[in-house]
Amino acid sequence: MTETTHTLVIGGGQAGIATSAHLQKQGVPHLVLERDRIAERWRSWRWDSLVANGPAWHDRFPEAEFQGLDPDAFAPKEAVADYFETFAQSRALPVRTGVEVTRLERRGDGFLATTSQGPIRTGNVVVATGPFQTPVIPTVIIDPSIRQLHSNSYRNPDQLPQGAVLGVGAGSSGAQIAEELARAGRRVFLSIGPHDRPPRRYRGKDFVWWLGKLGKWDMKTPTPGTEHVTIAVSGAYGGHTMDFRRLAALGITLLGRAGAYRDGQLSFAADLARNIEAGDRNYLSVLDEADAYAAAEGLDLPADPDARHFLPLPPEVADPILTLDLAAEGIRTVLWATGFRLDFSWIDLDIFQPDGRPRHHEGVSEVPGLCFVGLPWLSCRGSAFIWGAWKDAERLAAHIAARG
Repeated sequence: MTETTHTLVIGGGQAGIATSAHLQKQGVPHLVLERDRIAERWRSWRWDSLVANGPAWHDRFPEAEFQGLDPDAFAPKEAVADYFETFAQSRALPVRTGVEVTRLERRGDGFLATTSQGPIRTGNVVVATGPFQTPVIPTVIIDPSIRQLHSNSYRNPDQLPQGAVLGVGAGSSGAQIAEELARAGRRVFLSIGPHDRPPRRYRGKDFVWWLGKLGKWDMKTPTPGTEHVTIAVSGAYGGHTMDFRRLAALGITLLGRAGAYRDGQLSFAADLARNIEAGDRNYLSVLDEADAYAAAEGLDLPADPDARHFLPLPPEVADPILTLDLAAEGIRTVLWATGFRLDFSWIDLDIFQPDGRPRHHEGVSEVPGLCFVGLPWLSCRGSAFIWGAWKDAERLAAHIAARG
């Protein structure tokens, strides 16, 4: 028997739950399929101590607050997952868990989804599987004596073999895990590439507040040349600015971008100073824009001169380490915080670019009835965030309702 529904939402994370809520408001019959539990990635693809990178007043749906949590606090990962599950239950959203969609194809003027519990015909599909699909793990190190894992598999310092750890990646995951390992007494090396690093707080306001006031969440496309630049920000330990000088002061050895591996040695680019300088420019630009905005709007906010004071640079910035003998340094673990790639191989439609991204306009694909939500830069910079997915889902739900 083939089940039928007006609209099928694939994915029960933040984007899928947001889409369901807005389809419900529009009176559109629909079904949400999630292969695991609601918001499962928050539970099982994150390390134990992870908290949200934005405060609870910001990283949520506009219609529901976190219960029992200070609005300025950073929600632990389990609280985030519970938030979405509670939201779905409170709205009686039609979410079916434990069902995997293995193929999606065009059938007539609609679609046929092959699932682990049988086929489903539908007139519309919203793909809400998110951007964190297939971990990217470079294969440059071939050494069975070294444990290699992606950040999505990291849980806590006790999970790793004894010895030093090499982290690769300067984004939020790489920087936060490196700090946790250093605080646990591990010797840590951290390979840093190009990155942005906004202030955690400035003049009494969190950086997410400033990005909103400065119009940066609504940016339609990345600044040219920054499409692959990661962002180093943290809500851990109450939230603090992620400055790699401070990590060096904790004992972490900083390196440039990782390169080739040969005969037990890993090479690194001589770009550490350039990457640190670029991160500093990004940081200072936010302070400058915030000061200009406060002055123009006459905001009575406290001055924050300490925000412009930096710790000294560690010696390896001026005298970079270009090769590292992993065995000689006692490195037993390499942790790749190198991001994810999209995987839409289960969608049997010719709508994808060479890099795997779907062709679409603000989430509406070129195939009538097929939409995407929850992807980075779907309609703006905020699209992959909780509240950004909510905003995009509202627009896409209206689009589907208008199709009839």
